[in-house]
Amino acid sequence: MLQQTQVATVIPYFQRWMAALPDWTALAGATETSVMKLWEGLGYYSRARRLHALAHRLAAMPALPATAAEWRELPGIGPYSAAAIASIALGEPCACVDGNVVRILARLSADGTLFRDSSEAAGKFASAAGMLLSPSSPGDFNQAMMELGATVCLRSSPLCASCPVSGYCAAARLGRPSEFPRLTRKRIESRSVVRVWCERRRAVLLHRQPDGGRRLAGLWELPSAQQAGMEEARAKGGPLLASGQRSITRFRISEAIHAAAPPRGRLGDGLAWVRLDKLGGVVLSGPHRRWVGEILGLPRSRRTGGVIRRPAGRSAPRRAISS
Repeated sequence: MLQQTQVATVIPYFQRWMAALPDWTALAGATETSVMKLWEGLGYYSRARRLHALAHRLAAMPALPATAAEWRELPGIGPYSAAAIASIALGEPCACVDGNVVRILARLSADGTLFRDSSEAAGKFASAAGMLLSPSSPGDFNQAMMELGATVCLRSSPLCASCPVSGYCAAARLGRPSEFPRLTRKRIESRSVVRVWCERRRAVLLHRQPDGGRRLAGLWELPSAQQAGMEEARAKGGPLLASGQRSITRFRISEAIHAAAPPRGRLGDGLAWVRLDKLGGVVLSGPHRRWVGEILGLPRSRRTGGVIRRPAGRSAPRRAISS
């Protein structure tokens, strides 16, 4: 859960997950829908699917893997996860190298190499991380490095004055710690999507992403005008109900949701009418669950998970609401 996600965001998800799925056996026996529902809002949903697949493998094994090398043979387990499991849970002396550790080591050495991405940088610093590793307390050392990078050696405005290793840091001596590590900037592409809110008989029109998609597979969202069989110009003529932005890999996506009349005739592929009182049973992408809650006038505390219902006496949206 912590991969690409902040600790403060993860804590309530982790607590709900462990209450529902306390061990590998429970996870292996859960349906994909229930697993995705617990993950709903965290993003990078392939992580949940890989974890579910991993649970099926582990539940069928006579014993859990005992080394980092054995963990790496399992699906969804890369070098970082294998090293973290083996060092923290099993005491094996293997170094974890994530973005936090890369940042620390690049600054300690003031390494000016321009890396293609964080994976290339991690490969470069793996040897140095291994040499620094405490063989007697590898788990503690790895967690200390993670914590140092997450709380002190920050990406921007690092807290050098309170850093316990600042005396050894070449980048701090240069007075330019924020310049390291050097990673090639990703080219961000902007996209805009016009979406529609179509409602009839206390049901809303949703679109389900194909199961085989690379991202958001199997998740529900409010349909784009194109998916609903409408021209964007026509859709934009309806009241603006919500708008916002989100980032998916290199794309920065601006989305605007307009009220629109329900489409006529047969619905297109992936479209379905979902009753408002059944929305809690479908897995919506995080931004869309928040926007649905906003459009329905729910308080913020009820916009994630559970049953979504329009408050009593509130009619279908007719006025513009900005997020």
